[in-house]
Amino acid sequence: MTTPARRLVLHLVSIVIGALIVVPVLFGVLGGFKDNGQLAENPLGLPHPWVVGNYTGILASGVFWRQLANSTLIAVATALVVVGASAMAAFVFARFAFRGREALFTLFAAGLMFPFAVAILPLFILLRSIGLLDNPLGVILPQAAFGLPVTIIILRQFFRTIPAEVEEAATLDGCNPAGFFWRILLPMARPALATVSVLAVVASWNNFMLPLVVFTDQNWWTLPVGVQAFQGQYSDDTARVLAYVVISMIPALGFYAVAERQLVGGLAGGVKG
Repeated sequence: MTTPARRLVLHLVSIVIGALIVVPVLFGVLGGFKDNGQLAENPLGLPHPWVVGNYTGILASGVFWRQLANSTLIAVATALVVVGASAMAAFVFARFAFRGREALFTLFAAGLMFPFAVAILPLFILLRSIGLLDNPLGVILPQAAFGLPVTIIILRQFFRTIPAEVEEAATLDGCNPAGFFWRILLPMARPALATVSVLAVVASWNNFMLPLVVFTDQNWWTLPVGVQAFQGQYSDDTARVLAYVVISMIPALGFYAVAERQLVGGLAGGVKG
């Protein structure tokens, strides 16, 4: 296949993939401006008239904003815990040589093989026994624990790309290992830290099962749980459900749009290193 033909095929494939992503989102956005009658009679057309009340009613509800605040709190706290703990662990794995280092690192990496759903029952029993049900720590700490393997792997690889001469120069200037970590290594690793922070926030934001199991108090529900509950409450009002889903997507899409450059740059830097 010639180069122009290959480019044409790639463009066509890209257009098809883009359409598969954009069309359902566009359907949801426009469907939120309709009523159930319009959805039944003209599901693919423009709303006529535009039912703005589906969106404004949700935005005027305190329940939505409370769930948004809960999701934000849990996602930010999870990212801080997992990135902080992983950075220190990755520093040890990358810059120190000790007996059993690779075996211990392999143990951490093995955590990637266990899906979250497998541990949900014993995790629920553990959280209940230590009194962390209906407590945001009951979601933050397990999410951080399951995020450790991939975060340590990414940060370790990045830390190993920093030349040893930099550490030697810092030591000659009187900098101990802790000072090198905080003052030199972390500032140099900002792209990698930004990358793993974005991954941690997105994973926490999309987590549905753990908040559903941990929170019986509706005041602590996150947006994914809130969407499921809203769908059950308004199962006969499809247009309002679509509006709620679309509004719930906006914070995550906005965050990803802002953090996309950091995410791609950090991954590219890690691969390059």
